[in-house]
Amino acid sequence: APEGRVGSGKMAAAAGGAASAAPVCVLVLGMAGSGKTTFVQRLAAHLHGQRCPPYVINLDPAVHNLPFPANIGECCALRDGIRYGLGPNGGIVTSLNLFATRFDQVMKFIEKRQNASKYVLIDTPGQIEVFTWSASGTIITEALASSFPSVVVYVMDTSRSTNPITFMSNMLYACSILYKTKLPFIVVMNKTDIIDHSFAVEWMQDFETFQDALNQETSYVSNLTRSMSLVLDEFYSSLKVVGVSAVLGTGLDEFFIQLSKAVDEYEREYRPEYERLRKTLEEAQEKQKREQLEHLWKDMGSVCVQGSTLAGPDDASAMGPSELILTRGTLNEEEEERESDTDDIDHEVTEESHEEPAFRNFMQDMWMKCQRKSNPNE
Repeated sequence: APEGRVGSGKMAAAAGGAASAAPVCVLVLGMAGSGKTTFVQRLAAHLHGQRCPPYVINLDPAVHNLPFPANIGECCALRDGIRYGLGPNGGIVTSLNLFATRFDQVMKFIEKRQNASKYVLIDTPGQIEVFTWSASGTIITEALASSFPSVVVYVMDTSRSTNPITFMSNMLYACSILYKTKLPFIVVMNKTDIIDHSFAVEWMQDFETFQDALNQETSYVSNLTRSMSLVLDEFYSSLKVVGVSAVLGTGLDEFFIQLSKAVDEYEREYRPEYERLRKTLEEAQEKQKREQLEHLWKDMGSVCVQGSTLAGPDDASAMGPSELILTRGTLNEEEEERESDTDDIDHEVTEESHEEPAFRNFMQDMWMKCQRKSNPNE
């Protein structure tokens, strides 16, 4: 047993990916009852046994008691949502949306732990459409994928997919998630302790075998399934499939091998695209900042030109906008003498004289801020 554990530990460590020191984010999705939470529990226990503790995040607000220790876990917000009249699904969606607004803090936590954890395991709600098709799910997925190697794991209930029509429905949903997330994809055929997954693999690899199974179905849906099976041939050819038992822990070594391949696929095909998108976004933000700064310069220049009469027409023609800002409201010698001769501040003080120093200080502050923005290296 110790030798087996050492071998598994080497395999798990290899799955971390030598090409990237960043932790691998494993997004676990699947239909309700497919065994997502049990699979995450088994993964976490396996990695802890190999002295490679993962960073675990639970995104399901409906869970009351987690069967695994989570570093970040949604509180049971479902009862609060129902209390406010949102309903079960509304409570989950609202809780996930609120979580997405604070996900920048989660990213910081992951970055701090990247030297201690090679894997980030993320359990998602049982209502798969809540995460897959919601704006919050997209925000979370893209935030992770833009910073860390990320892999989507679709957990499938093998025991409920013995019917070819049900199997095809599962594959269609997996295909839609693959094209929605645009990330490396692994199908985990769970519950192999109940029934072996070899029949499903054979259906994916041999079209004739799947057609023979469909011939036993007489419903009108079988005709649609037969047509869709032709479409999914290309999808099957590049799909990574693993049979596991989350209860017994079998198949995890093969899972980590496929996970390592998926990380290599991310580094090779997906990371360059995310880097390109990030660069495009940064350029757009920088362009927006420059445009805002140009508008600010124009506004400040117009204000200075309007107030240049205080320095006289000759001086205004020789000074630029920046000098006009710094000299606006400066008193000439006669005014200084008149101000110095009186001790009563009420004498000859108008409303404009009270406003001038404040305005001058304000414009000087604005000028210094613009200088700092235009010279970010200083």
